[in-house]
Parts: sequence; structure tokens; C-alpha cells
Amino acid sequence: MVGMEFFGDFDLASASIWLFWLFFALLIYYLQTENMREGYPLEDDDGNAAPNQGPFPLPSDKTFKLPHGAGELSYPSGARGDRDGLALDRTAKSAGSPYIPTGDPMVDGVGPASWAPRRDVPELDAHGHAKIKPMSLLEDFRISAGRDPRGKVVMAGDGEIVGRVVDMWIDVPEHMVRFLTIDLNPEGSGEQRLMPINMVRIKSDHVKVRSLYGHNFAGIPKVKAADQVTLLEEEKIMAWFAGGTLYAHDRRADPVI
Repeated sequence: MVGMEFFGDFDLASASIWLFWLFFALLIYYLQTENMREGYPLEDDDGNAAPNQGPFPLPSDKTFKLPHGAGELSYPSGARGDRDGLALDRTAKSAGSPYIPTGDPMVDGVGPASWAPRRDVPELDAHGHAKIKPMSLLEDFRISAGRDPRGKVVMAGDGEIVGRVVDMWIDVPEHMVRFLTIDLNPEGSGEQRLMPINMVRIKSDHVKVRSLYGHNFAGIPKVKAADQVTLLEEEKIMAWFAGGTLYAHDRRADPVI
């Protein structure tokens, strides 16, 4: 029979193993190129294209349709999304040398105070609504445990009283507090900022913020809307508080013996 004569001289085991290796090689190629949709092409410390880009080419653009009418994004076109012209200088000419800030690192957003250019839109839940909202606008939420920070004064890392907590921002789907609203005048001036809940400690009679000193609070990045916070605003606020751990005062950046 034709089938018997053909397979009688054909090594099916050898064909199977070679087909497996071919499939495995194609799988590695596919996974590696898909992994290169963000962070590529590679750059050196000065922002120039790195001489060794690796054996795999950049993949062709893939367009993602965002939910809730938020438009489209294509990668790897513009995938890096890096910030240009950062206020940093290299400490030496040799490759790999550390960089130091050339201005106010908290204002410039570098070093521990660095932030990523996330989209300037609020994070949405599965229904297309903003996830994080002020508790004062949520009738169904109340505090069920722990200390209520509202009404307590805020004490900076240098002991200065800088304001008073007037509201909390809730992650509605997660039922978690994400931010506290501080009025920068204990008597109530209307000048408000957001504080990440994980960067404060709620005491019995005050709220403590160790990472910032009194003069740093006025510089906390503002939010554009009173009822929502965008991903970019969250990023900058978190970077400000985290950066204050090192940059709130010059003596914090000095070496400790």
C-alpha cells in the first residue's frame, strides 16, 4: 500500500523531535519579541541608542483598544515613554557612574523622587467609573474600624503642624483608603493637598508624616479635579512623599557616620 511503503522508510521519531525543536525555537522568538514592546530600543546612560540591541528585532506595532471609550494605544511605537531633559549630571565620565541632581530633586522629580509619565486619566473600575473618590461624596461608606483621621492635625517630620485632615479618598471597588485630604491651614484655608495613606501614621491626637518637613507641604502636586485623581497625579504625589525621605532637608542627604 502507498501509506505503508512511504512510512516504511520515514523516521517518524526523528521528524517529531525536529518539529518540536522548531516549535520551541519559534516560541522563544515570539515570546522575546513580544517582551520587547516596552523599554526598547535599548539606550545607554546618555540616552543614545545602545550599540548592542540584541539578536531579536523590534516587533511590529500592535494596537490595543482601551475599554470605556478611552481610545487606542500602539506598541512598541512610543513604548519607552521616558522623560527627556532630566536635571541630572553624571559624577564621572566612566560608564555606569552615578548621577546627581542639578536642581531641586523633588521639584524636578529625579532620584528617589522620580515618577513615570503615566496617563493623565483616572483609573477606572469594571463599570468605567473612577475608582478613587472622596469619602465625602460616597454616601454608602463609613469607618468600621480603626482611628478616624478626619479633624486631626497633621505633624511634619520636623514637628511643625502643617494642617488638618478634612477628608479621605476611597478605592471604591477595594473598600480601602488610598489618600487623606489635608487643608494646609489648621483653621481651614481651602488650600488642600492629598497625602498617600501608606506614608502617614494616624496617632490618637494627630497624623504624623515623617518623610516631609513643614516647608515641603505647599509643593505637593495638586489635582485638577475635586472628585477624582489621575494616574499621573497619583504618581507625582507618591514620588513627592517618597522623595522627601531623602530630599526633604539637606541634612537628610548627608552621610551618617
